[in-house]
Amino acid sequence: MGLVRANARALLAGVALAAIASAQAAQAQDVNSNTTFMTLLERIVVGIGKAKVAIETPQAVTVVDQKDIDDKQAGSIGEVLEDVPGVTIVGSERVLGESFNIRGIGAAETSGDEARIILTIDGARKFYEQYRMGSFFSDPELYKAVEVLRGPASSTLYGAGAMGGVINFTTKDASDFIKDGKTGAVRLKGSYSSNGNGTLVSGILAQRINETFEVLAAGNFRQSDLQRLADGSDLTGSDFEAWSGLLKGTIHLDADETVRISYQKWNSDADQQPYAQTGTQSAFGLIDRTVDDQTAIISYENTAEDNEMLDLKVQLSYSNTAVDQENPTLMGSNILAADYGYETVQFNVENTSEFYGEGWENFLTYGLQASNQLRTAEPLTGNLITTHPEGTSTGVGIFAQSEQTWNDNFTVIVGARLDYSRLETTSETTPTQIPASPGPSEDVAFSPKLAALYKFNENVNVFGSAAHTERMPTLDEMYQYTLQTSGPNAGQYARTPNLDLTKESSNNFEIGLGLQGFDLITSGDSAGFKATAFHNDITDGIRSNPVTSAGNPYFINIGGMRIWGIELEGSYESDVMFARLAYTYTRGVYTEDIVGGSTNIQAGDDVDSIPQDKVVFTLGGRSQEFGLEYGTRLTVAADPLTAVTAATSPTDLPEGWATVDLFTTWKPQSGPLEGIEATFGVDNVFDADYRENLSPDRSKGRTFKLTLARQFDY
Repeated sequence: MGLVRANARALLAGVALAAIASAQAAQAQDVNSNTTFMTLLERIVVGIGKAKVAIETPQAVTVVDQKDIDDKQAGSIGEVLEDVPGVTIVGSERVLGESFNIRGIGAAETSGDEARIILTIDGARKFYEQYRMGSFFSDPELYKAVEVLRGPASSTLYGAGAMGGVINFTTKDASDFIKDGKTGAVRLKGSYSSNGNGTLVSGILAQRINETFEVLAAGNFRQSDLQRLADGSDLTGSDFEAWSGLLKGTIHLDADETVRISYQKWNSDADQQPYAQTGTQSAFGLIDRTVDDQTAIISYENTAEDNEMLDLKVQLSYSNTAVDQENPTLMGSNILAADYGYETVQFNVENTSEFYGEGWENFLTYGLQASNQLRTAEPLTGNLITTHPEGTSTGVGIFAQSEQTWNDNFTVIVGARLDYSRLETTSETTPTQIPASPGPSEDVAFSPKLAALYKFNENVNVFGSAAHTERMPTLDEMYQYTLQTSGPNAGQYARTPNLDLTKESSNNFEIGLGLQGFDLITSGDSAGFKATAFHNDITDGIRSNPVTSAGNPYFINIGGMRIWGIELEGSYESDVMFARLAYTYTRGVYTEDIVGGSTNIQAGDDVDSIPQDKVVFTLGGRSQEFGLEYGTRLTVAADPLTAVTAATSPTDLPEGWATVDLFTTWKPQSGPLEGIEATFGVDNVFDADYRENLSPDRSKGRTFKLTLARQFDY
């Protein structure tokens, strides 16, 4: 492993320097309109206010498109995001065990981390938190794009407390499949994965009913047996069956007005699967578990091309994630056999007004978001679940963001958001609970930001930002059950608010450089490169109390953390080849001591949710004549700064590692085979055995993947 670690460091440095040198050479080139392939950084970003290409956005943002998802033959959401800089999937390879870490924020076993990263589907916010379960349940086949906005600056438009950032999922539309001159399409798809004998069967019907109405119906079935780890053992609990589907209608009232109605569902039902999904832990036994996730959305958009003051978006959404568990093999724990759920109703309204002057334009975006979330935890035994208080969470946020540009080269974005939160627990009487209804907890949070980008020319820009956000406590953190040790109610629990708990705050600063060039090696090629450095100070951070004796709150404010790092993202595209780079460097230290129980963290110690330094480098070729693309992906991770203890063995410490993937796609563009798509890939070609720092389990073994798809147009 010493050689691997040395090679890891060399590759991390070498690839990053090579990308910088290539991008610097690009800056001297002029824009060429003959470019036929867009680089990763030329993709349009729509989740930041005014739509713009990623390289001209004064924030670290990555867009994963439909081609990326298809080429990876992604079997889970984690695989979709595995080469996005700054993003790490934490937990496990199990479909019910994945959570997210962005810039060192996020841990699968830490309550509240799901509230530090905002997830949305077509604008509808998703949230789930349960002990030893992941935070997002869905299938990659439902989506055509994913936007990842890194850093607290995202809080202005999406909600207070997005300390890590925002992940936006966009579902497929009928128009994505209906070709010009056609009225409909049927797309059939099948995939096979050798590791676990996994299969996917997928079907899509896209139909244009008339000039104003089109509809999409999609259904997927995905299954897998136990998956094999690279060390030869099986990943217990990785076998599953899941159904998912999407029904989406689009009504074009006129050229400017559009109504969309969609319903999405994902379902998994398995008997006697491991209770612990975020990492292998046999001590929790087995359980029958059904997971059902639903999202329904109705939205109205009016672009009002003839009215510069109106660009309106209104949305009403409903989200319900339910987990029903019964028949545990480990008796005596009331957290096992229970029904958990999060049911959310959300209303969003947003408008953009445009103002112009000589050499100046201003896009003013403002709006309101309101939501009500019901959290449930119903034990089947009738006993009390003391670690998962039920209740409602109500929030209202108002925001405004002004994006001003002078002479098409200097952009300043000023924004602010004010959020109100009200938490209230439900009151129920059980054999072990004192009837009590503690009053609601109310608070407000303020999230301002300032960002600027200056373009020296079409090839070079610099940017920077400063953002502040505040995360208010969740129900789990604010309310607790306190065991009464004396008096007439001794032995019973009383639900009490954690009145000493305060909101945590984040101050984040970023600076960066964007480079792009055209006609570098051959006519029509293009390259882009973006580097972002960030520094995030988190104060009054909320963490589980290291002192667990009776009478102490479950969660306390611990002082804070300081997290900083660098993210590099590069891309090259031409008619005959392509290359991509994603590099993540993150560091973090605690700023105050955390002492108590078995915890002994001193100020200056490394934060235990910091991912390993990692570079992902992709190199490939293409033949347009034959509709062929092929390439290899190299992923190299350095030694971690601090080891997250493995659930399987405390001595199973992570180290530096490297993997190689191969892929090829074939899409004939003409002739009798037009419409057929074939994709073949091999993940972890050399069967590398390692443990990533933020995953309790070891790596998945070599996996062969094959996908065949056929679209019929009519």
